[in-house]
This record gives sequence, structure tokens and C-alpha cells, in this order.
Amino acid sequence: MSVGSVGDEVRAGRAVPQQSLGTAAARNLATTTKSVPQMQEISSRWLLRTLPWVQVKGGTYRVNRRLSHAVGDGRVTFVQTGERVAVIPAELGELPALRGYDDDDALAELASRCRQREYAAGEVIALRGENTDRVHLLAHGRVEQVGEGPYGDEAVLGVLADGAYFGDASLVSEDATWEWTARAATACTVLELTRADVLNLAERAGSLAGHLAEYAALPRRRTNKYGEAAIDLSAGHVGEAVLPHTFVDYEASPREYELSVAQTVLKVHTRVADLYNQPMNQTEQQLRLTVEALRERQEHELVNNREFGLLSNCDYGQRLQPHDGVPGPDDLDELLSRRRGSRMFLAHPRAIAAFGRELNRRGLAADTIDVDGTRITTWRGVPIYPCDKIPVSDAGTTSIICMRTGESEQGVIGLHQPGLPDEIEPSLSCRFMGIDEQAIISYLVTAYYSAAVLVPDALGVLENVEVSRWR
Repeated sequence: MSVGSVGDEVRAGRAVPQQSLGTAAARNLATTTKSVPQMQEISSRWLLRTLPWVQVKGGTYRVNRRLSHAVGDGRVTFVQTGERVAVIPAELGELPALRGYDDDDALAELASRCRQREYAAGEVIALRGENTDRVHLLAHGRVEQVGEGPYGDEAVLGVLADGAYFGDASLVSEDATWEWTARAATACTVLELTRADVLNLAERAGSLAGHLAEYAALPRRRTNKYGEAAIDLSAGHVGEAVLPHTFVDYEASPREYELSVAQTVLKVHTRVADLYNQPMNQTEQQLRLTVEALRERQEHELVNNREFGLLSNCDYGQRLQPHDGVPGPDDLDELLSRRRGSRMFLAHPRAIAAFGRELNRRGLAADTIDVDGTRITTWRGVPIYPCDKIPVSDAGTTSIICMRTGESEQGVIGLHQPGLPDEIEPSLSCRFMGIDEQAIISYLVTAYYSAAVLVPDALGVLENVEVSRWR
């Protein structure tokens, strides 16, 4: 035990009595200066701050669109057992020719007829101009769509990744040919289903034969380049030409977005609320941290929810693959070129760092802008906002989101319903639920929200971006 601990101190080798009050004792009479409760989970939440919010009366938002006749693309899902990969039978319904076909036995047999093939990087899977006699289901890897450039040189038209398919026209047409060469950019695992196998099963399964015949006989109404029913117009004519008659058709069953909810019950003991409310109100601090957690969950859902989240609701025609794995300026340029009026990128901080490394490697520099006192990196004048809610896989890959926003711009919008009873923030309420027999006060804290993509090209995603590669 030290001498000072019993009120004495050593001076010049002898003990003398303490002459003033020690700091440890003085603290018993002092009021400490303290911070409000801190919370590491709180992030910048740029998505919530920048997304335009539209008031939804009645809890449902309907997106009316012009009638589209283009068959939507889909992703095929697989299961893996060791080195063996198999397609889930129901997932074959993602192929346009089999969309809506629900004979489980026939789909199971088709799935069993898929043959697994392994392709090395650089190996050609299908050659441009040759007859298409099978559909390829890409279980894993990246495949380049190679065509001829304007000067006769080779050009990469696009990149396909896990879950993609190609050659599906062979299921309904024996005259289909490859319009481009499919070449493995990495080692690829591909399942192949031949036209002969499909026709062989159709001879025994009348439902499959009827479905394929019905699909082949569907009228091919004229469409614009976006797949929407064409509007007949006449321009540049002279004299008394007969003008075409037309109308604008709408989708018969437009998509509706219902507001989602995040809720929790906050409990505070009356003894705490009564006796320990100075200098800070305990209930207010408990509610503040609860609201922060709800807002964090709200942003997470807006990005990842399978019903309305941005990553799940991006049209497959707007999903791109990086040309070299790492996110480069060429990839972001390609993402911007897919839509007009892009207002923002959204990327995990590690993806932004990887993009910065690629710029440094090329000797380029990105501009920055000031947003509410924070310097934000931009590319082509479009800000790249950090969002840690975008997942990063164990393999070190993530996604970068690009979108046009605003209802008037046919972009991406947030949905909420302000004006709730006991509202403390727009579309977030705190309702008193009473005091139980244990003297605990309960409050119901609720947030309502959703998001809507008004037209498919409002949202684009650069997938499988590598953030762990250093070079």
C-alpha cells in the first residue's frame, strides 16, 4: 500500500500529513461531465439521406407502366455436392421457352438430363455463326460474349456470370445460330441441355410439347428497343398520306409495392425514468438509440430485401460484370451509359477504395464534391456514396449500384407514409403501450418504408466486383 493512499506523502525521506483534499475524495461531491450514450452501429446512411421520398397513402404504391412484350431474363439457381453441380428443376422455368411451365416431373427429368462441362480460361464454349443445338446454364465462372468490331477486329460485347444462360433459342427453333462467340474468361462450370433431349421428352410428355408449341406460336407484336409495345407514327411524309392509327397500351397487372415495417418494443422501468432523469432524460436517450438502430435496419432492407431491395430488384438486363474483376473507370462508364441522368453511385467503402487503387494504377484522379460538409468522391460528376449495407462475400466480391432517382425522372424512389399517430420522425412513430405489473413502461416504436424502381433502366448494378486484389 502506498503512503499516499493513507493520507501521507513522502517528502525528503519523511512522512508528512496530507495538507489538502485528494481528487478521489473530491469526486464524491462533484458532478461529472458526461457524454450521451454512444453507439458504434450508427453509419452515414447516405441512401436514406439522398433518396427522394414519396408519400404513400393507403400503404400501397402502384407502378403503372407501358405494356411490355419482352420476356424478362432470369437467373438459374444450382445446388452443389462436392464437384457435382445440378440445376434446381423449378429454376428451368427461368428460361423463356419454359416460363410458366409447372409440370414438376418433366422439369425434374429435364434437370437430370443436363450434362456438366468444365471449361478452362480462354476456351471457346460456342462459336459465332454455328448452329445452336443446346442451351448452356452457367453455374460458375465468367463468360465473354465475343463479336466482330466495326473494323473487323475482335470485340467483347458483354460478360455473363453465375446463374446466366445462353442458347435458349435452340429449344424452339432448329434454325437458331450463335450471334456471338462464347469464350470462358475464367474457369467455368456449365450445364448443357440439348435440343434433342428436350424433344425426346416432349414426345412422351404432351404437356411439354403443348407448352413449347404455344410459346413458339405467340404473336410477335412490334416493340421498341426497350421491349415496350410500339406506338405507330408517321414522320417526314408529304401530301395527303394516310396516317397510322395507334394507342398506348398499359400493363394489365402492374406491380404494387406495399410498405414494409420495422418494429420493436422499448421498455423502461419507471424507477429509472423517475429517479435517474438528470442531467439526461433516460427515456429520450433509450428512444434515440432505438431510432438509430431502426434507421440502420431500414437502410439495410432497402439494399438487401428480396421483395423491394435494390440488389434483388435490379433488372437482369441492367446487371454488368467488371471486365477485369477490379472496379475500373471503364466499368463505371459502362454502368453510366446504360441510363440517362444517373444521380448517384452506391458502393461499399472497400469497393470505393478498390476503385481508388485502380485510378492510382492508371495515373488518374477522381474529383470530389462537398455534400453537407463531407467530401464525396465522384466519377463523371456522379457522386459515389459509401454504403456499408452492400454485402461483401467471403471471396472478397461486392456490388456497385448506380441509379437515377426521382418520381418525375422515372427513377428510384423511397416510399413512406408521414403523418402517423404519435409520429416522432416522418413515417416513424413511438406509441405508449402502458405500464405492466412490474412497473415497466412499454413503447411501440415503428418505421414504415419501401422502395420502388419505376422503370427498369433506372437502376443498374456492377456485380462481382473484386475488392481484395492488390496489384
